[in-house]
Amino acid sequence: MEEEKIIPENNEIKKDELEKGIVGAEITEEMERSYIDYAMSVIVARALPSVEDGLKPVHRRILYSMIGLGLKPNSQTKKSARIIGDTMGKFHPHGDMAIYDALVRMAQDFSLRYPLVFGQGNFGSIDNDPPAASRYTEAKLMPMAMELLEDIDKETVKFLPNFDNSLKEPEILPGKLPNLLINGASGIAVGMATNIPPHNLTEVCDGIIKYIENPEITIDKLIRIIPGPDFPTGGSANGNMEEIYKTGKGRVVIRGKTLIEEKKSRQQIVITEIPYQVNKADLVTQIAKLVQDKKLTSIFDMRDESSKGKIRIVIELKRGTNPKFTINRLYKYTRLQDRFDVNLIGLVKGKPQVLNLKKMIFEYVRHRKEVIEKRTKFELKKAQERLEIVKGLIIAQRNIDKIIELIKKAGNVTEAKEKLIKDYSLSIKQAEAILDIKLSSLTRLEQEKLKKEETELKAVIQELEKILSSEKNILDLIRKELLEIRRKYGDTRRTQILQRIQEFEEKDLVQKKDVVISITERGYVKRQELKTYREQKRGGRGIIGSDLTTGDFVKDLITCSTHDYLLFFTSKGRVYWLKAYDIPETTRYGKGKALINLLNLKDERIASILNIKKFEEHLMFATKNGQIKKLSLESLSKPRSTGVRVMNLPSDDELIDVQPIKTEQEIMLITAKGQAIRFRNKEVREMGKAAYGVTGVKLNSGDSVVSLEIPEKEISVLTITEKGYGKRTKIDDYRLTGRAGKGVINLKVTEKTGRVVKSISVKPADSIMITTSKGMIIRTSLKQIRVMGRVTQGVRIVKLQQGDKVADISKTPTDSGEESF
Repeated sequence: MEEEKIIPENNEIKKDELEKGIVGAEITEEMERSYIDYAMSVIVARALPSVEDGLKPVHRRILYSMIGLGLKPNSQTKKSARIIGDTMGKFHPHGDMAIYDALVRMAQDFSLRYPLVFGQGNFGSIDNDPPAASRYTEAKLMPMAMELLEDIDKETVKFLPNFDNSLKEPEILPGKLPNLLINGASGIAVGMATNIPPHNLTEVCDGIIKYIENPEITIDKLIRIIPGPDFPTGGSANGNMEEIYKTGKGRVVIRGKTLIEEKKSRQQIVITEIPYQVNKADLVTQIAKLVQDKKLTSIFDMRDESSKGKIRIVIELKRGTNPKFTINRLYKYTRLQDRFDVNLIGLVKGKPQVLNLKKMIFEYVRHRKEVIEKRTKFELKKAQERLEIVKGLIIAQRNIDKIIELIKKAGNVTEAKEKLIKDYSLSIKQAEAILDIKLSSLTRLEQEKLKKEETELKAVIQELEKILSSEKNILDLIRKELLEIRRKYGDTRRTQILQRIQEFEEKDLVQKKDVVISITERGYVKRQELKTYREQKRGGRGIIGSDLTTGDFVKDLITCSTHDYLLFFTSKGRVYWLKAYDIPETTRYGKGKALINLLNLKDERIASILNIKKFEEHLMFATKNGQIKKLSLESLSKPRSTGVRVMNLPSDDELIDVQPIKTEQEIMLITAKGQAIRFRNKEVREMGKAAYGVTGVKLNSGDSVVSLEIPEKEISVLTITEKGYGKRTKIDDYRLTGRAGKGVINLKVTEKTGRVVKSISVKPADSIMITTSKGMIIRTSLKQIRVMGRVTQGVRIVKLQQGDKVADISKTPTDSGEESF
């Protein structure tokens, strides 16, 4: 059943509505029709360029108005306001700023690969500075624009009425220049958009010539001649050019150009080219913001030394910085590396089409064939008409006396013309030309000129007829014109086409080096280079590791690579992930950054940190109450910002340590009161993340587990107490027992030594770092600490200040060649 249309039935109402200009219509149909009309108007008359001349209507009208004003390359410039007014008043009834913006862009050498307008005055800058008002700037046509307009007066293109039907304007320009390819275009229409990159003129001309020579040439072979875009701002580009030029769509990655310069003791990165359509001032601001946010910590200073159209952004680096990683970070985090989304859409005979490279070349050649054919016919007609006149004049000169007598006897001009036509078999035009001839043309010299002109005209007509006789001759002429354009305007490529640009990996952004990660009891974390800490002899006072608040002390100290994963295990049995380089680098005296600002911690503290290179093997967990658990490391390979629960703990227990473990390794648990137990790994089965675990050691009253160690053969166990005493004991001195036993004595705990803080397994070549509750850190070699029995209290390792105590101990790789402080 058809929808009922709401149209008044009363004829009087209809008549009244019609008088008011109201027409009854179904609203859905009317909206659809109106929207389609609007969309097509935007597509055809505003946003998309024609494939024939590569211009949008506004650009075409500006150029046509300028040629009408006589603004040729060899003429003087005229005010832009005059050009805008002429364009708007005659052809483009839109806003003056829209016309001026289009004019300005055609004059900017950083916007167009080959500018079409010569601008005098302030026409804006690459920093997005606006141009001066149109009353201050002047312009005229560039020589290349004349190539687009050439032969427009020879009936080569169709002319249409302008908006008020008072003038005629060209539908398209003759377009001798392959403008769409060399200058590109961008525009957003309704339901579609175009984004065509610019190309190198020399390469485009060569590609078109190859197509003319072999119309069956493949796009793959054309890509060898036109390898990719050539942007006016240079840089380098990479993309799947085959996909782009075959499908008309794709993405090009653009990079700026950088140089590394040496300046005294510092290195500096100099940016000399930036990606196309990137605002230089915004790029500088973006880099400065990253430095301010400490995401580019290697930059010491930055300044913009650009002048006279030359880009020069100087980035001075801190001493000892590798510029490669800074450049990679600039590419990764700023618009020094940008993208250009290619969308090859243009108007082909007024209809939008997605184009490939060969189609664009085909349409250019088709258009030029039509233009040359029309131009040749026009010139042939003019030559034939002139030859007709010349022949008539030659006849008149041969019979000059008789013709003069005939004209003298004629009663009027009409009678004279009729007698000339009848007596000498002349055409009307010939007769009129004879009647208009001047007496000065009757000389012998003029007779010779006419005979010479007749010969020349016959040769021209023969040549023009020859061109029209064969399509091959027209194509040869197109080829000849392209060679001439290439000779006059061709230049070298500015944009380097790279084979590939890979996505940046961690190793490309962060220099791999050994660092020390420290975490305080109150949850502050920081990163420092390992060489910050020099080795000291046993009994040394150490150096200040951080400027801590009262009551805070360094609890965990871990040595790792900047490329390592850091797993943060909380006392409540959860794990969080960070990359080592994500920890802010801080000076030795800096407090660091609160972990709560890096991790989503909720009423929990960090119990253990692990640096992981690969998610393989297993992890062993130990709690304060002596519980242990084995978990596959692979189950933690997918980071989550909210963390993951790895152990369900009761309220009276907490996680104290986590260690990686292999199948053949053993387990040691060390308690605060000096006990230790050693048993085999196989006694603990692998469990899920929700499990609590099994008993590892039975504790005496008031005792608790302080360390979980995974010992190896031919190593020793280093134990340190609160008051700075410690010792090394061979692993073989700890007999192997079963899980869940009491264990054996590890260190004789007395009032002099204080409780055990931690035990770690070490090798003779290792060095250790000891942290105190007041923030002192000492690094010393194990050669300073001799091996002793289990039941001894050890020797003084670190000399503590009054009220200070040992908070943590960790081992570091031996680095005998490092700088000493």
